Amino acid sequence: MNGFPRHNCQLHREREAVARCPSCKRFFCRECVTEHEGRVVCSACLRKEGTEENRAAWKLGGAWRAAQVAAGLALAWLAFYWLGSALVNIPSDFHDGVYWEFQQEWRD
Repeated sequence: MNGFPRHNCQLHREREAVARCPSCKRFFCRECVTEHEGRVVCSACLRKEGTEENRAAWKLGGAWRAAQVAAGLALAWLAFYWLGSALVNIPSDFHDGVYWEFQQEWRD
């Protein structure tokens, strides 16, 4: 023997452990661990990390989406406000059709 204690897999007691999860510190066989972001992690810890990351990303993503919606609504409001202001500032002669007649006379 090499002097190291022999450990069995946490889920498969009859199998020899080949890795120790750095998160939970338990031993697992080859089938129970996976490599994720350069480290060997058990499926339970990977699942737990994934849900924590997803929750944090969802919270940040939700705030980001809300900010995008608010910015879009503000931009749409400004566009309609400026369009309305431009329409209000058009001279009344333009609406009566007199403006076009004046332009024709000026060209002749």
